[in-house]
Amino acid sequence: MADENDSSERTEDPTQRRLDEALRRGDVVKSQEVNTWFVMAGATLVVFGFSGEVGQSLFTMCRGLIANASRIPSDGFSYAKLMEKIGVELLATLAIPVLLLALAAAGGNMIQHRLVWSAEGLTPKASKISPLAGAKRLFSKQAVMNFVKGLLKLIIVGIALFALLWPERHRLEALIAFDPVLLLGFIQAHSLKLLGTVVAIMAILAALDYLLQYRTWYEKQKMSLRELKEEFKDTDGDPKIKAKIRQIRMTRAKQRMMAAVPQSTVVITNPTHFAVALKYERGMSAPVCVAKGMDAIALKIREVANEHGVPIVENPPLARVLHATVEVDQEVPAEHYKAVAEVIGYVMRLTQPASRL
Repeated sequence: MADENDSSERTEDPTQRRLDEALRRGDVVKSQEVNTWFVMAGATLVVFGFSGEVGQSLFTMCRGLIANASRIPSDGFSYAKLMEKIGVELLATLAIPVLLLALAAAGGNMIQHRLVWSAEGLTPKASKISPLAGAKRLFSKQAVMNFVKGLLKLIIVGIALFALLWPERHRLEALIAFDPVLLLGFIQAHSLKLLGTVVAIMAILAALDYLLQYRTWYEKQKMSLRELKEEFKDTDGDPKIKAKIRQIRMTRAKQRMMAAVPQSTVVITNPTHFAVALKYERGMSAPVCVAKGMDAIALKIREVANEHGVPIVENPPLARVLHATVEVDQEVPAEHYKAVAEVIGYVMRLTQPASRL
């Protein structure tokens, strides 16, 4: 019941991390019908390309054994050597067809997913030997679905083969009177026809089954909101901690700004909503913004400037535009040089007589 409730809560698409973890566990999309199709296609290729050569080799070997049966020694050593020779010839004859079938079987898995090396499937689990768990798997939804798929496949392939063989029923009855040489050609031609039909049908069934398996696997990987939040905490950190760190950084940045206000040349204000502190010394290419802020921060900048005797100039349009376009520790843009130069020039004219006194 808990599993069902948990599954019903999994409404969110899986993250890439979730999919990667499933791959590391060996939990991948796998359709047995795709593997079956590759093996059937490989078998058809073997029959089409190698049946003649393999049949001729086996025919020659068997004919030689039958023709020389009276001369085959009966002692144990000679008989073992004969079996060894027959085994080598069979291996040489069937090596390429068997290799192609093995490659087809491996290709059926590799085309569905990349190679996965996971020992989780080999890990002993109590559920694997539990009779109750085995009974649940035997009568599970997946087992019933596999039974229905197998039954449908058998019916579809059976109907197709019946449709192909029924017109040939009279010829099949007469095969008993065929010459063996002609019989082999007939069997090969009809085998290729039957295999080709089965491969074509299995290709459609394999594609449909793969889509079904992928959908089932994807639904199983879905996450609940709780799992999504926990993964977010693991990967990006706890939002509360991140907010606290962000607050600390903002506080330190504000402290650095306030420490730079006493060294500024002028503070341009809105007069109350915005405040921008600029610093300019001879030799600098352009004035630099050392502090800026809105509302409470602007008020604090004005207070620090008053405490340290930094001139404050009220210029609402310039204060707004500088606050919007200039970041702390950046130079004033060239398009605002003229307006800023007038303010700084005005401040310098006010401070120069005081310095002379």
